[in-house]
Amino acid sequence: MGKRTENNTTVTGAIRFDNPASVAITPARQLSYNYLVSVNLWLLLFPCDLCCDWTMGTVPLVESFTDPRNLSTLGAYTVIGVLAWVAFVENYRQKSAVVVMGLAFMVLPFLPASNLFFPVGFVIAERVLYMPSMGFCILVAYGFHVLSERWSRKMTWCCLGFLLLTHSLKTYNRNADWESEYSIFMSGLKVNQRNAKLFNNVGHALESEGRFEEALQFFHKAVRVQEDDVGAHINVGRTYNHLKMFKEAEMAYLKAKSLLPKAKPGESYQARIAPNHLNVFLNLANLISKNATRLEEADLLYRQAISMRSDYTQAYINRGDILIKLNRTKEAQEVYERALLYDSANPDIYYNLGVVFLEQGKASQALAYLDKALEFDPEHEQALLNSAILLQELGRPELRKIARERLLKLLTKDESNERVHFNLGMLAMDDRNTDEAENWFRRAVHLKQDFRSALFNLALLLADDHRPLEAAPFLNQLVKYHPDHIKGLILLGDIYINNIKDLDAAENCYKRILQLDPVNIQGLHNLCVVYVERGKLLQAQACLFHAHQLAPSEEYIGRHLQIVQTRITRLRQSPDGSREKEVAFADYDPREFGGNPSSGSLQDPQLDFQLFQGIVNNDKESEHQEQQQHSASQGEVTGGTAEDMPTPLPQQELLNDGAPSPRQTSGDPVFIESEGMNDLELSQTLVDDDKPAPLPDPTRSHEREKAFDHATDSSRSRSSRSSTRPSTSVGIQSASVTPHHQAPRSNAPVIGQDLDDPSSGMS
Repeated sequence: MGKRTENNTTVTGAIRFDNPASVAITPARQLSYNYLVSVNLWLLLFPCDLCCDWTMGTVPLVESFTDPRNLSTLGAYTVIGVLAWVAFVENYRQKSAVVVMGLAFMVLPFLPASNLFFPVGFVIAERVLYMPSMGFCILVAYGFHVLSERWSRKMTWCCLGFLLLTHSLKTYNRNADWESEYSIFMSGLKVNQRNAKLFNNVGHALESEGRFEEALQFFHKAVRVQEDDVGAHINVGRTYNHLKMFKEAEMAYLKAKSLLPKAKPGESYQARIAPNHLNVFLNLANLISKNATRLEEADLLYRQAISMRSDYTQAYINRGDILIKLNRTKEAQEVYERALLYDSANPDIYYNLGVVFLEQGKASQALAYLDKALEFDPEHEQALLNSAILLQELGRPELRKIARERLLKLLTKDESNERVHFNLGMLAMDDRNTDEAENWFRRAVHLKQDFRSALFNLALLLADDHRPLEAAPFLNQLVKYHPDHIKGLILLGDIYINNIKDLDAAENCYKRILQLDPVNIQGLHNLCVVYVERGKLLQAQACLFHAHQLAPSEEYIGRHLQIVQTRITRLRQSPDGSREKEVAFADYDPREFGGNPSSGSLQDPQLDFQLFQGIVNNDKESEHQEQQQHSASQGEVTGGTAEDMPTPLPQQELLNDGAPSPRQTSGDPVFIESEGMNDLELSQTLVDDDKPAPLPDPTRSHEREKAFDHATDSSRSRSSRSSTRPSTSVGIQSASVTPHHQAPRSNAPVIGQDLDDPSSGMS
């Protein structure tokens, strides 16, 4: 086995920052410690320059005997010596006892904190002067008594009254300095400008108020005052991150990392680094993990942090999140299980294990770990929310009650969480309580105007409830914030055609769909219907032919193409010069519907018709018998008559248990024919001019929150018992540790919110 050496550089560095004299050489260490006696005595005698922190470079070292501050040291010891001599030569025993008691109260309690016998973790601490001040007051009282006997009693009392008045005013003014963190640390900077910790703490105070640019200025001053302060560089990087200046943040973190102790070549290395300094690894990893191509770098940083401190639970949690993003769920599971060895009562680790099993598709194990997290922390917000979503996704009616209870519990904690309102709406939909579902969806949209799933589900609910005009504003709001929402565009276009009768708006919807997905058959077909509605039959024919080429197995497209062809044939037989005929055979640009420019208006209309006719007939020959049976059951008549018209698709029905029928992805649409409609409904949907009707979205089931969604950079992630703000993302997420330095221990912050270094602030 190789020899293991322990590196004490960082531990020594921490002592050097807090008490520089403790690592100074002789005689600077002895001269500095003795000089501090005079400084403390001056603070008792004249407490004008008070400071909440005297560490780092507040008191420069006394490095030689020629330093004039040595005179202050001699003066202090002279005063103490004179008082001791007076105590022993005083003939009046009572007066001697008073002086001895005063000196004892002043000197003895101070000795353990004086650094004279052993170094302590500070240079000067005003708090340790509490007991010595009692002895000092005794000596002051004795001195005034002696003066009153030898001089004018009236003058002595006037001096004593003036002393009490000035010190009372100083006490009153000093209380104002302790009003807030910002005021107390700023008062310290008025006394000295050589303490980097004061600059850091002022920066922390400004940062907590969201004043990041001002905070950055103070963090930079801290770096200038103490260039090798790791915590100051971490603070600079974190503030740059808040300001979205990621390149500068990375440079600051790399600088902080470079100041950590290095391993010696050829030797096994275990660094005894201050725990808070290890935060630089997590912060840097959090930053670079925002780039999906640098996840391996982030994983390496977490492994480095773990190698320096094997029980660093936060690093395990963050590394597990990275491994999930790398799709290495088995390794993530092992990392979280190892973290449990060091912290078996941490609910966040159980929660993250639940996320891992969700990623592996093991819903029952995932739910067990989420419940385990709630066992250790019944108020664990992420576990409450995501276990409720998972219970809801399981589709068992008896579990929906538990899910509802957990969601309502979250609602009592935070009524502004739009995700809770949304999932309560989904539960109401599962219970077929549309009125309650509508109420929850409206609340979710009110709380978050761009809530994608809530907007679509609310619009779909209203459309299914025969209130399409109420649904339209929510769909417009949906496509405003999410212009790539194909289902929303299809539903909106359907409403524009069937209810609002705005063909221009409908055409824009369908063209937008084709921009997003050029082979979206449903959007293409409905655009063809718009051309039919406008009377542009030749363009509609070419559009339907293009759709038939893309989806030759969709028989309804062939039937609709046959209808358009029949109308074109009848129109060609009509007298020339009519406005209808002029519109029907107008030139068009096939690129409007994704066609080939070379397949525009043909010179020979009859050849054009025969081309389409042959394709459709070839398809129909193979399916002739099946279509005859289908037409008979629907009361349809073939041959291009009015009864051959396709009908708008009905809304998708809910299954018996209240859950939506099986959903299809928008990228693979399934077009449902209106087989479930009775003859009366069918006749009511037909029109007399033999034109196709637009197809509503046959896959438009309600959008649920994805229960197995992985955390993203914009999502909320759990830390080790700390968090700050509600999530705005959808679905269960894996967790990373990113606590804020002043965050309460009940919430979780956002990924990328950096770990603070409290050691760089007030100790």
